[in-house]
Amino acid sequence: MEARNTFSILFYPKISDTDKNGMSPLFLRITVDGKRAELSLKRKVNPEQWCSISNKIKGNGPIKDELNDYIDELKFRIRRIQGEFVAMEKPYTASILKERLLNKGRELKTVLSIYDGHNAKVKSLMGKEYTYSTYRRHVRTRNHLGGFILKEYGQKDYFIKDVDLGFITLFEHYLHMIGAGGHNTITKYITNFKKIIRIAFANKWITTDPFFHWKAKWKKTEREVLTESELQMLMEKNFKSERLERARDVFIFCCFTGLSYVDVKKLTIDDITIGIDGRRWIKILRTKTKVKSTVPLLPIAERILEKYEKNRPKTDNVFLLPVLSNQKSNQYLKEIQGLCGIKKRITFHLSRHTFATTVTLANGVPIESVSKMLGHQSIKTTQIYAKVLDKKLMEDMELLRNKYANG
Repeated sequence: MEARNTFSILFYPKISDTDKNGMSPLFLRITVDGKRAELSLKRKVNPEQWCSISNKIKGNGPIKDELNDYIDELKFRIRRIQGEFVAMEKPYTASILKERLLNKGRELKTVLSIYDGHNAKVKSLMGKEYTYSTYRRHVRTRNHLGGFILKEYGQKDYFIKDVDLGFITLFEHYLHMIGAGGHNTITKYITNFKKIIRIAFANKWITTDPFFHWKAKWKKTEREVLTESELQMLMEKNFKSERLERARDVFIFCCFTGLSYVDVKKLTIDDITIGIDGRRWIKILRTKTKVKSTVPLLPIAERILEKYEKNRPKTDNVFLLPVLSNQKSNQYLKEIQGLCGIKKRITFHLSRHTFATTVTLANGVPIESVSKMLGHQSIKTTQIYAKVLDKKLMEDMELLRNKYANG
């Protein structure tokens, strides 16, 4: 629904403060959506000479004319200020109009205007400091905030100074109600918004942190990986469709290198070096973490590069593999999953998990080496994959235990 503010102004003598000469202070009252803001005009009038219908002093005379002209000027100014907010589709309150009338108002920042500024900066640094997925994630968060503010408050934006824990809690509930994603996805949206609040706090647009009593609660999720047999099944499958074959090849390449989607997409010959063992290695700076990743090119990965080398233009900075968009890649991988009869949901990122477990850790590669190849900032991140292996080992041993239980 559209924001429809009710707005009115009233001039009146405050009779309760009438002095011994029978003069009362003159006040201006601004009302927006039932909430008032008042200010004294530093003038006094005789209540008996006041017309409550015209909001002016009755009669004529230099003093009366001067005061009535002043009242007309204030009416004009306050209506012009309110009209500017309406024209720019910006939220306003009675207090805001009062502050602007008194020329106190440095412009109050709003949630979506700050977020738009942040996203514009991220977009300008895309490919340098930020990835496209980071940009899209913040755009989605901003759009969800816009939908929430319109539904909950009937406004197109919301003052950042008015954001409190209640706003955050309602936003989180709104995301669940509209089905914006699973628990962790919604928590990520809230932490994205938290970054905007930190920007506002750092710039002193707000004086308190509404997230002070909010803590992200993440649900533990099991990371699926492909087994050796499933990996073999994918590699041996013949596809009639060239698009499926290419999607499969890039996926398998990442299963044996651990490269993420964004890193394999921009892989060029400059990223391939000769190691001290005389063999070829991939050496890149990971786009996401800016941490160096060093990975040996295993025979299967080498064969995939050779397969696409013949159709590659002989120029500098040419990408080594025919990587499609992330959306298309995952769409084709889902199709491949069905054709191969694999029950697990295959997405591009599954290849990185598979490299960490099935290809390396399960074959005795030390966790420190795996961490370096994956370009992790901390070995604690890599240890997640070790836990996956421990769980698989326990499941396998339980099957073995049941097999010999009656022996």
